[in-house]
Amino acid sequence: MSQIVLISTGGTIASRRTGSGYTATRTGPRLLDGTSVPHGLRVQVRDLFTVNSSALTTAQQLTLLGAVHEALADDRVDGVVVTHGTDTLEESAFLLDLHHHDRRPVVFTGAQRPPDHDDSDAPTNLRDALAVAACGHDLGVLVVFDGLVHAARGTAKQHTLAVDGFGDPSGPRIGDVSQGRVLVRRRPPRRPTLALPSPDVPVPRVDIVTHHTGADPLLLRAAVAAGAQGVVLAGTGAGNATPAFVGAVAEAVSAGVLVALTSRVPAGPVTGMYTGGGAVDLIAAGAVPSGTLRAPQTRMAVLSALLHHTDPAERTATMRRLLSDGPRSSHLPTTDGALR
Repeated sequence: MSQIVLISTGGTIASRRTGSGYTATRTGPRLLDGTSVPHGLRVQVRDLFTVNSSALTTAQQLTLLGAVHEALADDRVDGVVVTHGTDTLEESAFLLDLHHHDRRPVVFTGAQRPPDHDDSDAPTNLRDALAVAACGHDLGVLVVFDGLVHAARGTAKQHTLAVDGFGDPSGPRIGDVSQGRVLVRRRPPRRPTLALPSPDVPVPRVDIVTHHTGADPLLLRAAVAAGAQGVVLAGTGAGNATPAFVGAVAEAVSAGVLVALTSRVPAGPVTGMYTGGGAVDLIAAGAVPSGTLRAPQTRMAVLSALLHHTDPAERTATMRRLLSDGPRSSHLPTTDGALR
């Protein structure tokens, strides 16, 4: 028997209609009762939260990080599944991936359609996630939706309602789940990871500011004035803004604020191509490019760098390392990870 720990945090997969809309109310045991558990698995359920993930806090994400590490401290556990709301799933999954040094898989899943929907994807997604958690070793933190297996790094919610709403817009998926069999198509590189942050360290404020036509750096400066220790600037194109933003970035960096540069475009790398306030100038002013990561996951990298260091130079170096794309994957002949 493979032993899997299921950590429930709420979201659509745990929702039911109350009044005019859906809200998370279902516990982990109820989710499991509605799912066909793959043969050969023993599942231990832990209810951590029951919240809509749009209301999730950074402090709760750090609590989830600790709960997963606590589960993996038991050598008898073969893998962990986290049920999570889809709104912020990509953030929590990447945060855990930055700290995941274990060979055993941590698999995030959820639902786009609640369990009481006529065509809910909740039972199938949970069943598939359990199957992946039993055999997806050395793959890091994963996201499983609609029979598709994605690496946490780079994966984003790409559609508000479609059941295949998750994917990495800049890279291929890890594999597939079909009729309980897990097919691994590529193996993502295992990167150096961070130790768990100290629970005594206050959660730093990290804000996201998006550039648009006619934008000025008012909101970036306001974030710094409000106490942000990190700011993610989502530029246009390959990471561009205006000369006024260059000055604001330089001010923030000189004040010890970490500034990361990403793009509001769904796919492709941030790269220094343009001056006149473009990425060339923003990077020269101290902004660190995020590679192919987009704003929500870039924020997690900035947050983690702040949690682990107090020295400005060490913070910047760690943020740069966490944001670096590095090698994308090693491609494999399709391998069958059917349950043992």
